[in-house]
Amino acid sequence: MKSDTSYFDLRIATSERDLRAAQRLRYRVFIEELGGTGALVDHDNRLERDEFDPVVDHLCLIDTRRSAEDLDHVVGVYRLLPGERAREFGRFYCDSEYDLTALKNSGRSVLELGRSCVDPAYRGGTGMFLLWNALADYVLDLGIEVLFGVASFHGTDIATLAPSLAWLHHHHLAPADLRPVARPEGHQPMDLIPADRLERREALVGMPALIKAYLRLGGLVGDGAFIDREFNTTDVFLLMDTKAMSDKHRKFYESRRQGQ
Repeated sequence: MKSDTSYFDLRIATSERDLRAAQRLRYRVFIEELGGTGALVDHDNRLERDEFDPVVDHLCLIDTRRSAEDLDHVVGVYRLLPGERAREFGRFYCDSEYDLTALKNSGRSVLELGRSCVDPAYRGGTGMFLLWNALADYVLDLGIEVLFGVASFHGTDIATLAPSLAWLHHHHLAPADLRPVARPEGHQPMDLIPADRLERREALVGMPALIKAYLRLGGLVGDGAFIDREFNTTDVFLLMDTKAMSDKHRKFYESRRQGQ
């Protein structure tokens, strides 16, 4: 019997068609669904673009049943920017929102994750699992020690987001020697509710699934959220130290290496 994943392919975009399909998916998610915008967004062709696209690796989840000619075949994407490449380019994407001095001075091998999105029809299924498997291979190949990036809450209503932001601050704050700090122009304090007044259920119900998934992998947050009015989001800085992962998830990464 045909596997329900047999029609998926995963690859780093090497063609202009793959790149444009990834940008089309990002447009549908970040612009049409979430109401964002940006200086290089191409509304006429429905492409969400920026200056980092020529520099990063685009890890694409492909549904081979969908039309590549119509740029419909990329149904999930991660943008990956290794630390060495960011130094050559001059900056990380996160530099515009967070002071990364501590992280950059740590001497660790780092990878920035960005523009993660999945077509609505593929959320909650195997799509994100397949992307993370491929990401694990990429991390192992490059010897990455710290993964990081911003993850977003939709909207900028801080009163609504307060329980989730406060929970992240009180329970998942990164150690000072790695901790980025939100830049003043968009800084939003996260310690909005005292720890003893927080309810875990309320905090987690309002938290995006991707952020909760990072927390399960041992994710930690930076100091302060960043209000991104251009994209209509409240961003939090997330990092994962692969050396500090739980035994369960470290064994997952090791199993990926043994299986290669």
